[in-house]
Amino acid sequence: MEAKTFPLSKEQLTEIVKRYPTPFYVYDEAAIRKNVRAIREAFSVFPSYREHFAVKALPNPFILKILASEGIGSDCSSYAELALADIAGMKGEDNMFSSNETPAEEYRLARGLGAVINLDDFSHIEFLEKAAGIPDLVSCRYNPGPLKEGNAIIGKPDEAKFGFTGEQIIEGFKILKARGAKRLALHTMVASNELSIPYHIETSRMLFCLAVEVKEKAGVRLEFINLGGGVGIPYRPEQEAVDYKVLAAGIKKAYDEILKPSGLDPMGIRTEWGRTITGPYGWLVSTAVHRKSIYREYIGLDACMADLMRPGMYGAYHHITIPGKEHVPATEIYDVVGSLCENNDKFAVQRKLPKIDTAAENYGRSPGDFVVIHDAGAHGRAMGFNYNGKLRCGELLLRPDGTIMEIRRAETLSDYFATLDLEAAGNFLPGSPHSLNE
Repeated sequence: MEAKTFPLSKEQLTEIVKRYPTPFYVYDEAAIRKNVRAIREAFSVFPSYREHFAVKALPNPFILKILASEGIGSDCSSYAELALADIAGMKGEDNMFSSNETPAEEYRLARGLGAVINLDDFSHIEFLEKAAGIPDLVSCRYNPGPLKEGNAIIGKPDEAKFGFTGEQIIEGFKILKARGAKRLALHTMVASNELSIPYHIETSRMLFCLAVEVKEKAGVRLEFINLGGGVGIPYRPEQEAVDYKVLAAGIKKAYDEILKPSGLDPMGIRTEWGRTITGPYGWLVSTAVHRKSIYREYIGLDACMADLMRPGMYGAYHHITIPGKEHVPATEIYDVVGSLCENNDKFAVQRKLPKIDTAAENYGRSPGDFVVIHDAGAHGRAMGFNYNGKLRCGELLLRPDGTIMEIRRAETLSDYFATLDLEAAGNFLPGSPHSLNE
């Protein structure tokens, strides 16, 4: 169990908001770098190891540049994510391209950038050949179906739309080899935010056994096995973080027991963690604006579900602290909510917290307490949206020297209207378009 901490004091936040009003995300660069180095050290027990950061978790080129400088590659699932990785300096086989229902132009882009194409479906072998040609290196995604249980977030593998069956994997590798692929690899992704170390070790054993079967039945010696993502983080204070060294040691034991006797050593090992890399080192910072007292006590923030949808989307827990009141007893019970016109716009339900002062109650006298939502460094700002005309908040980076750098500004009304042809609308509808001056 670890206490949830935030790297900035109330006094520091008070100065920051003079330039960057809440809400905003802030990420801790030093903590991200330290975490990445710990992962790489733990997995150095393998002959070859590479982490490909899941860009969908935090698609910001400043963060990707930090990861690239630490030797991390990318896992991309779209044209835009490939472009972001390329901008950040992740080149060629630094990038895994794992998409599904993929259009031809995205396969062509991935092929042109030299990314490792990870096929999601048996039929895509022929589709890829026609769209972009079969590259030297191709990976295939395995879906074990009922042979492996998923978890609450990602669901059951046999109900998932992703991947090849076991029979399709064997036949697929035979076809790819016959059509010119010289280097082949195996991938899976069967869980999300899973904290159980035995679960991940079991997944590695499953893939190692499949690699042996591929060698025996398809005559293919795989170049690497991508264990996928899915390693969780302790969102709740009482949860324990995954011990990277224990995890790596358990996977290495399976490697030694299965792959070595089969003549498949050395085998490259890869992962595509996202949440694990940046999740604990990002926070959504907001201000308490209103208090509402009806059948429950509510604290309304200047952030909403459009800024962080995980709690409203599937009841995910995010810890909340109040800077300056870290040691004040939690005497109140609140629903902490945003301003979206949906009743699931709640960051916390019946949460015990210290008494929170709001801006409305102290109008003109004090700005209201800051409210910090923890573990928002992955699948936070990335999943933001504009429903209700909400403008997405900006992102700040806490540098190792303590300075603050803006790495994405908050959206403006001009951004919201940028894709509309208001001149045409003005000619079509009565009246003139409104001014969009910022």
